[in-house]
Amino acid sequence: MNKYQFTDADRFSVAPMIDVTNRTFRKFARLMSKKAMLYTEMIAAVALVHNKEYLIEHDESENPCTLQLGGSDPKTLAKACKIGEKFGYSAINLNAGCPSDKVQQGSFGAILMKTPDVITDCLKAMQDAVSIPVTVKTRIGVDDLDSTEYTRKIVESVYKTGSRHIILHARKAWLNGLSPKENRTVPPLDYQRVYDLKQEFSDLSITINGGILNIDDCKEHLNYVDGVMLGRAIIDNPYLLASVDSMIYNDGSAVLSREQVFDSVVKMAHDFVKNGNRLHHLGIHTINLFNGCKGARHFRNYLSLHMHELGADESVLINAYEKMQRV
Repeated sequence: MNKYQFTDADRFSVAPMIDVTNRTFRKFARLMSKKAMLYTEMIAAVALVHNKEYLIEHDESENPCTLQLGGSDPKTLAKACKIGEKFGYSAINLNAGCPSDKVQQGSFGAILMKTPDVITDCLKAMQDAVSIPVTVKTRIGVDDLDSTEYTRKIVESVYKTGSRHIILHARKAWLNGLSPKENRTVPPLDYQRVYDLKQEFSDLSITINGGILNIDDCKEHLNYVDGVMLGRAIIDNPYLLASVDSMIYNDGSAVLSREQVFDSVVKMAHDFVKNGNRLHHLGIHTINLFNGCKGARHFRNYLSLHMHELGADESVLINAYEKMQRV
């Protein structure tokens, strides 16, 4: 595998999200899509190199899967990359777009956009440390550094490392005055700027992120860029993943019904609880599985009310489904 290139798995990816894209989510997602690129939550590189390898426990069944790292010190990031490669991840990604105060205090995330040369140094060290692909996820600007010229400067900081894949969230970040949640919705989207960059850097593969809600949106974007990344849309409607292999990768597979997915979730829940886990750690990912269906509110309400109970098992899911069916 050429570590500087876009892979076919990157045509569709699920964005890294704190408290969401953990191992339980990834195994749940694999019930619906075998081909989508999944991501870990952002893991601080400094934590990983200080004997916290348990943070990235992982197995082959979750692949293709990218480990996302946060950091700004090239040497620390390089060490973290070596650990990630040892754990069998498909790729490693540098977070240069998260605007949270905690991340800023660690001098990484979106604040890296203010120092593009640091992005270059970090990516180069990461690439030199491993043989798997190394990418960066960033935004099109930060604070008042929001011109097309500045976005080009950020892209060039990646391009000159030899990397030929970048993930661009098509809105800028405000480091002061907006919460992380507001930063996902308040700054306006500028898809055209991302499209124009693809035209300018024709041999650079670009994945677009931000405000993409459904498969039709994905297909439209793929007319202009190489990959699409969805985040909150997957939380709101995880069943969207069931169409990805057929409609994005065109692999000829049948689209599973929600009921088929649910049957697999029930089996997963049985094993999950049997292995000593609490049901709610799986339930939070499945609670929106029937969004848009008749009675979905009853499914959500029952599950949210009972999945935290001591001893809760797959029967809670079954009862929630039956509540929905009675409507």
